Amino acid sequence: MSLFKNIFSSKKKETLDKGLEKTKTSFFSKMTKAVAGKSKVDDDVLDNLEEVLVSSDVGVDTTLKIIERIEARAAKDKYVGTDELNAILREEIAGLLSETHLGEDVDFSIPKDTKPYVIMVVGVNGVGKTTTIGKLAYQFKQQGLKVVLGAGDTFRAAAIDQLQVWADRVDVPIVKQKMGSDPASVAFDTLSSAVNQDADVVIIDTAGRLHNKVNLMNELSKIKRVMQKVVEDTPHDVLLVLDGSTGQNAFEQAKQFTKATEVTSLAVTKLDGTAKGGVVIGISDQFQIPVKYIGVGEGIEDLQVFNKHEFVDSFFSV
Repeated sequence: MSLFKNIFSSKKKETLDKGLEKTKTSFFSKMTKAVAGKSKVDDDVLDNLEEVLVSSDVGVDTTLKIIERIEARAAKDKYVGTDELNAILREEIAGLLSETHLGEDVDFSIPKDTKPYVIMVVGVNGVGKTTTIGKLAYQFKQQGLKVVLGAGDTFRAAAIDQLQVWADRVDVPIVKQKMGSDPASVAFDTLSSAVNQDADVVIIDTAGRLHNKVNLMNELSKIKRVMQKVVEDTPHDVLLVLDGSTGQNAFEQAKQFTKATEVTSLAVTKLDGTAKGGVVIGISDQFQIPVKYIGVGEGIEDLQVFNKHEFVDSFFSV
């Protein structure tokens, strides 16, 4: 069993390393320029480093925290060489993320005392919401759990069709109605069906509209109320999916959605196709909402549980 776990872990790490390749290449080439001709970490180097972090989509507030930590360290140690900067940066980012107890998970798991465990997935169109639902369903099914999907994005016909494709691919049941149906009615039917089937996990898709926060808030609130008629205290998790390749736009979406509804976890997708992977560090720090999952490839197994220690380790491995 431990051998299997080691093989899986090394495969996971390999996928993560590959998924962050563009981000790392971009980051370290900027870092090289930032310290060119310098042997000591001084104000110029710190200014350059600040620029590197901000341009790597770590976010201004998180960047300032990291710079303050390095300044304090340079003042305490009197002399910090630029050759030590990568190691120090790695330690300080890990330290910053360790101030919360978030991002500690190592596998796809749900609470054992909650059945069915209901996840409501939110996010704007095009961020990889449906793909994330499909890959999540696959991971839970791999663990021997019974999964039911609910096609609650009735605003777009394509959304229902896409979710059906994933349900067929993963071989899990899906509850759907025709386009334009009431999403709350779909959620009600999905939970009723899940209870009848003695399902372990229910994943409900929702419409990805953000042009009118009031409508979105009302719709999501209605879905929650209707679900609670079938299973109390649902949803157990409101998962916001963000597209990592949009960088700062992902921050903006997170702000808007957290105002519109209570978000309890995040998934950051498409990290393999972008140099903006630093956004995960900023989002983890700024929102204090756990980043639960990251998408680091197109394969069905390339949705990973986010573990901050693994992420920082991979980010700084060259």
